[in-house]
Amino acid sequence: MELQDVLRQKFGYESFRPGQQEVITELLAGRDTVAIFPTGTGKSLCYQLPAYMVDGAVIIISPLVALMEDQVANLRKHKEKRVVAINSFLSRQEKELALSTLAHYKFIFLSPEMVMQQHVRQLVQQLPIAFFVVDEAHCISEWGFDFRPDYLRLKELFSVLERAPVLALTATANEKVVEDITTYLHMRKPHIERQSIDRPNISYRVMHMDNEWVKTEWIIQRLATTIGPGVIYVASRKRADELAAMIRETGIPTASYHGGKEQDERSIIQQQFVQGELEWICATNAFGMGIHKDDIRQVIHEHLPATPSAYIQEVGRAGRDGEKAAATLLYSKRDIQKVKFIVYEDLPDEQQTLYYHSLLQSETKSQLAAEQAGLSEVASRLLDYYLEQSDVENVIRQIHQIYQVKEKQIAEMECYVKSDSCLREKLVQFFGENTSPAEADCCSNCQNLDDDWLIKSETSTEQVVEALQWRERLHQLLG
Repeated sequence: MELQDVLRQKFGYESFRPGQQEVITELLAGRDTVAIFPTGTGKSLCYQLPAYMVDGAVIIISPLVALMEDQVANLRKHKEKRVVAINSFLSRQEKELALSTLAHYKFIFLSPEMVMQQHVRQLVQQLPIAFFVVDEAHCISEWGFDFRPDYLRLKELFSVLERAPVLALTATANEKVVEDITTYLHMRKPHIERQSIDRPNISYRVMHMDNEWVKTEWIIQRLATTIGPGVIYVASRKRADELAAMIRETGIPTASYHGGKEQDERSIIQQQFVQGELEWICATNAFGMGIHKDDIRQVIHEHLPATPSAYIQEVGRAGRDGEKAAATLLYSKRDIQKVKFIVYEDLPDEQQTLYYHSLLQSETKSQLAAEQAGLSEVASRLLDYYLEQSDVENVIRQIHQIYQVKEKQIAEMECYVKSDSCLREKLVQFFGENTSPAEADCCSNCQNLDDDWLIKSETSTEQVVEALQWRERLHQLLG
């Protein structure tokens, strides 16, 4: 069957989006491939369609449970029953049953941590595999070195001589990230298919504000007078809960979303938002990957994102229907120190690394050694990985390099918010691209923004009054 026939019969589309056919063709030819497509431009089709043209299972390595569940639901919507996600949603018995019947499935979703468990890896390697997919592959660079080292361990899975081709999917990747992806996935002369990250329908605005109170005041007023749906990204779980509660008091259906909530609760909130029961979500960066909601009109950042990649990923969740969308970043001087604290919080320093290593050498149990060295679970997991690979001096050098990379990324974001040039141009330049400012609705620096389309046609008097009352209450709190 021809590609166009499968596209039409299985997915109901008449034509491919830019780059999709090229990726599918290379993958079917058995070639490792990296697809760098902006958010909302059909990356999933690049593995779902070719799966129906070859025998064998497709192993999809995915970073988040929410993303897996969304992809599973999407496949089932297309009447595909041979799909399973093995994650924390399953009970122990369900997980054991799924693993014992892996050969019955066409699409198998696993996290890096799950697939690198020895018994799971052995089961996977016994399957007839059509190809592997690493979804959100930029996580190898952004999370592998300091947060989830099992991303780096994937090279053990892909370094075998005889293996199926690998498809890496991501929305953002500069040359360094592409190098990390191809290195740690042991890709062999991969085809790189890159589409521009520029989303012309999204306008960009940076607003400099004195403090958090002013930001809160602006957000309350903004939501009372402009349309959603929208996402407000904040720096902490506590802030997500606090801000969502404030907004709900104005009568706007809003919920918070973060990793501190139970998995079931997060799924319910996600579904309520997708179905239009919630107008706004106040979220940490735990929200967004794999969320298929095409009509998000606004993305607001109350804090400074840690990297240009994180920012463009989060902003890219708006306007997937091709209609106008607005991205607003609220910035105050304290944001730089705040983001540095968050970014460096789980990174071990040199003294901790040396002390932890010495405790392990004296045969202290890993958990106790981590406690005595003052390490978080993330930091001890990271050091365990690096100490497996090298001696302690090289590990210290590696940690130092991680600090330097993060420092550079934060500096890039600081440069972005303080720039006088076109924000759109500035953003795409971080990824080695060039673009021209849009003629209209480009960015606040180009001074051609028209927000009239955002104004609510029938803003309720109650919401405006509530917003004004919040302004008074905030001023009272400020004294």
